[in-house]
Amino acid sequence: MSITPKRSQVVFQKLERDLVKLSSKPRAANVHRFRTGTRRLQILLGDLSPKLERSQKKLLKLLGRIRKRAGKVRDLDVQLAALRSLKIPQEPRRKTQLVSRLIGLRAQQEKKLRKAADEDTVREIRKRLKRALKNFKPEASRDPLAVARGMLQAIEHGDAPVTEALLHQYRILSKRARYAAEFADESKEAEQFIAGIKGVQDALGDWHDWLTLTQTAIKHLGEVHESSLVAELRNVTGAKFRHGVAVLSQMRSKPAPEHPAQTHARGPARSPRPAASAA
Repeated sequence: MSITPKRSQVVFQKLERDLVKLSSKPRAANVHRFRTGTRRLQILLGDLSPKLERSQKKLLKLLGRIRKRAGKVRDLDVQLAALRSLKIPQEPRRKTQLVSRLIGLRAQQEKKLRKAADEDTVREIRKRLKRALKNFKPEASRDPLAVARGMLQAIEHGDAPVTEALLHQYRILSKRARYAAEFADESKEAEQFIAGIKGVQDALGDWHDWLTLTQTAIKHLGEVHESSLVAELRNVTGAKFRHGVAVLSQMRSKPAPEHPAQTHARGPARSPRPAASAA
């Protein structure tokens, strides 16, 4: 089933608005919305469309440069939120120092983000977004739910031991699959699929946020024997890792549901072609 014109149109228009907001006020919410918007566009053009045109590649490349800078700001935003939520009596001074350090790093990255999203670049991207929307043919798109299920094959049928590297890979896969499935028409099947994959995405994303914070803390405060704050962060990250493994293992143990298109009289749905990571 192809994507409805309205559903694809919203992605282009919302991303343009989020780009303008990001360039003028790179607050945490604006940074996050811009990054998710670029990922959705990447899925729409790179995974759900039959072919990625040259002009579309240029658009995604321009957006990718800004998203990379926005990602560094976003990482610091989630680290600050996680650190502020951590309630421990030990080393209050070191926690305050680390918060101040993260705020300083964010200011540096925000400056680089503003430079990347300058007036000329934003103007060019907006023109390209309008042109891409005009030329996009939603009726030729692939079935979003079938593509999303294809993305999850590595998760559903994998049996390799779960390491941090593998958990990170599945975090990216679950994110891409969710964004692809959200283009599907409203149905109970789509709703259940999105709810299930969102649970995995949330658990793995939470683990990754705390892992990143722990790595930053080690860099600035030293290892466990040098800081009880780092020791506590390692404990929290370890618990988040175990929870992520449990959620992922539960999903991998479930039999893959058969998609209606696979039993349709017209034959099986096409397998989705590989696309660039939406990290």
